[in-house]
Amino acid sequence: MKYEILYGNAFPVVRCELERGEAVKAESDAMIAMSGALDIEGSMEGNFLGGLARKFLTGEKFFFQTIRAARGPGKVLLGPSTLGGVVDVQLDGSYHLRVQKDGFLAATSGINVETAMQNLMQGIFSREGLFVLDVHGRGTVFLSSFGAIHAINLAAGEEVVVDNGHLVAWPDYMDYHIEKASGGWISSMMSGETLVCRFTGPGVVLIQTRKPESFGQWLQGMLPPSVRQNRN
Repeated sequence: MKYEILYGNAFPVVRCELERGEAVKAESDAMIAMSGALDIEGSMEGNFLGGLARKFLTGEKFFFQTIRAARGPGKVLLGPSTLGGVVDVQLDGSYHLRVQKDGFLAATSGINVETAMQNLMQGIFSREGLFVLDVHGRGTVFLSSFGAIHAINLAAGEEVVVDNGHLVAWPDYMDYHIEKASGGWISSMMSGETLVCRFTGPGVVLIQTRKPESFGQWLQGMLPPSVRQNRN
């Protein structure tokens, strides 16, 4: 399948060119437009319980949509529901990719999307929650974010500290642990970071350059005081 990511990091669109017999699956409502020769259908990934797990444990949508070129070749445009970047990741089947909730946009038919449980500390104190998406298989997966997506490539033994609201995806063979941003709790809270995630290489960590919580607080601050009071 040929594809291209259009329009940069603010309002990206993925254009896929499907040959007859090919298919691409995406999150529900991701299709913007498609050729008349293509067919679209709703489906669950795996079984009914898997759909429930994605919906209630990770916040993802219950159904996927599958676009098939059963009657002939065609093109389809796919887009995320939020502002921000889209990147393509090639998976060769040798590892699984952990993805934040709302981070999955689309994938080729060889990719499976399930749920994975983090350890208790990560689940309670990271913004990702106890369950994240577990993406695996062989093919291409398209990830979306809030803000642009930046890749941090770590060599063996190299460490990086990431604000836990900026994580997008990381390989399952990379572990991270939660720690205070500074030496003490008061200093950590005063820094505005409080808790952070420390990753150790080798591996690639994908992060987003903005986080929804901060943007939401900024928007609320721009509202007139009377509106803010009514919302509270």
